[in-house]
Formats: sequence, structure tokens, C-alpha cells
Amino acid sequence: MATLFTRIINGEIPGRFVWSDPQCVGFLTMEPLRPGHTLVVPRDEIDQWTSLSPEALTQLMSVAQRIGRAQLEEFGAERIGLLIEGYGVPHAHVHVWPSQDTSDFDPHNVHRDVPGEELDAAAERLRSRLRTQGNGDFVPTS
Repeated sequence: MATLFTRIINGEIPGRFVWSDPQCVGFLTMEPLRPGHTLVVPRDEIDQWTSLSPEALTQLMSVAQRIGRAQLEEFGAERIGLLIEGYGVPHAHVHVWPSQDTSDFDPHNVHRDVPGEELDAAAERLRSRLRTQGNGDFVPTS
């Protein structure tokens, strides 16, 4: 059975995509630590990051870095958080989010029930910043 992330990647479940390339995608999480919190996910359904090929892991980290740079500028972050844990969905993924202080690293501080309009606005801001940083070939229109 396909994971939740595979279903999002395949368009069976809506997602707010900010990145799409042949190896991976980036989309906003529904329960962000901060606005712009993005998941970078390989297209191949691989359970744990330790099972990724070196090339796939390199691509995920490269995309996470590009998204992090865009978040840094667009959301005025002090730092960019990066987390790989993989308990919620058995599909390798990297969390990338703008951070102002260490409290932004507590996974118990996620924001639930964020209005769709706020998530849409954060996704569009991030897409726009990624485009201005020269990543337009990989940024979906919406």
C-alpha cells in the first residue's frame, strides 16, 4: 500500500508543492513548526533515510539546503532547522523550517489546524523566493 507521501506525490491527496524534480519533491507540512515548514521527500518509496542510495541522499540534502536558503531570506529566520526522524510516515523525508530560537526545534510545538489560506500564502512566498534565487526550473506554479 502506498504511503501518505506517495499519495501526495501522485496527486491522490492535495499538497502544497514548492519543489519538484525527477528525484524528489518538497511540499509544506500540514502541521508546521513555523510558517514555510517543508518536507523534502524522495519520489521512490524508501522507508528510512539510511536505506537511500548515496546519490538520493545527496539530492535530498541539496534540495533541503536550497529550500533552507529561501526560507532564511523569505521568513527572516535566525537559523534553519533540519530534522530526519521518520516515525510518522514510513517514507524517508527531511523536515526543513525557519527558526527564531531553540523552542522551534520541539516537535511538540507544531501548529495544528493552520488555516489553508495561511499555508497557501507561505507556499507561494517560498515558491517566489526559490524562483528569485534561480531555482525556477524546479518550482511548480502552485
